[in-house]
Amino acid sequence: MSTLSRRRFSSGLLAAGATAMAPRPGRAAGANERVRLGMIGLGNRGDQLIDAFAPHPDAEFAALCDVYAPYVDFARQKVGGRPFTTGDYRAVLDRKDIDAVVIATPDHWHALQFVEACQAGKDVYVEKPVSLVVREGRLMVEAARRYGRITQVGVHRRSVPVCMRLVELIRGGAIGRVTACRCFHISNEYPMGIGCPPDGDPPAGLDWDMWLGPAPKAAYNPNRCFYKFRWFRAYSGGQMTNFGTHWLDLIQWAIGQDAPLGVFAVGSRTALADNRDVPDTMEAVWDYPDGTIVSFGQYNANAAPGAGREASVEFRGTNGTLYLVGDRIEIVPEAVRLEPLPALDPRCRQADARQAAARSRPAADAGLTERSDGSTAPHARDFLDGVKQRRPCRCPIEVGHRSTTTTLIANVACDRKRYLAWDAEREQFANDAQANALLTCVYREPWKLPGL
Repeated sequence: MSTLSRRRFSSGLLAAGATAMAPRPGRAAGANERVRLGMIGLGNRGDQLIDAFAPHPDAEFAALCDVYAPYVDFARQKVGGRPFTTGDYRAVLDRKDIDAVVIATPDHWHALQFVEACQAGKDVYVEKPVSLVVREGRLMVEAARRYGRITQVGVHRRSVPVCMRLVELIRGGAIGRVTACRCFHISNEYPMGIGCPPDGDPPAGLDWDMWLGPAPKAAYNPNRCFYKFRWFRAYSGGQMTNFGTHWLDLIQWAIGQDAPLGVFAVGSRTALADNRDVPDTMEAVWDYPDGTIVSFGQYNANAAPGAGREASVEFRGTNGTLYLVGDRIEIVPEAVRLEPLPALDPRCRQADARQAAARSRPAADAGLTERSDGSTAPHARDFLDGVKQRRPCRCPIEVGHRSTTTTLIANVACDRKRYLAWDAEREQFANDAQANALLTCVYREPWKLPGL
């Protein structure tokens, strides 16, 4: 397996989001030249990405692709003009007039479409999570490097000002030494969840066999398709990889780490009466080389705030705690003791507490810092500039792969119900051969990804 050395990756890539690959010249090079885009996957996130690229006058929607014909019709009316339309992504890759593709298909399609796009000489914007298994992600990194392509993973918070400010604050010591981070996905879906609809015929205009692609053959079910595919492991890693990749990427970026030492996770379908096959309740904990402990809590049968407030992520430091609350940062200062803890003699606890309070001081400034919205438009802008300038983007495929990997191995740990030690250099578990077998997958014929 071809990998970057840990030292090269940590020193060169984390700080600036750069890659070790040397991008090859593309067709779109002029500052005013339009970048001709092929949009692959037009539902939900694909439609949002059209909105993200549309404000940029140098982005041209040259091709539209989806296996569901109504999505193609809707997108064609939305973008205007006369784009090429198709239900087969390979027809987009075959076109010589396409500079870059934007992949927003279900997760089980990402790796194959990404690699084939690189082979076709296209630059690639691919949504997160980048892959369904770790091995796919590594093959994506190798393809981008081999063919010298500009890549951007849709972890769009890399381009959101409030998140960039958060990283600046954490790395600048605003809350001291970070010891623990927590992140959450909370949604009360109790008791029916997504329901249990019966299998049936696909809707008119949907090529169900093409939608399945490399995934195992399965009867059409309304819950397996469109956005609800995220509740089935054949197509997605569940909310662990969906939301978890966003938050773990932000945390790893902020604390300057690219991979954990290991992970433990537990979870199950605990409360919801539907036909999902991913947990509705799950906890995962990772430990990192610098000693930081990171956890992700997924609670889909209870909507109480996970950090005692409406925060998605919290960073606990020796001088304070930083919360990401929607579109703002909140810092709660910590009192720092100027003397050692007193003896715990019950006769003097109250006096000791009063004396300790007098000998402590606030260590961080409280209050709110920058606010910004979570628009994907700046991330799209960064990709367009990367294509035209032939320079790395803020979240190239190596970064997106590492962040996705962190969540994928948590799912494996949940399946194995044990702590798994992670060798980030070899991208293998160090203590469980059976778990290593879950780092790859087999595609349904005739789809193939060399190296799997």
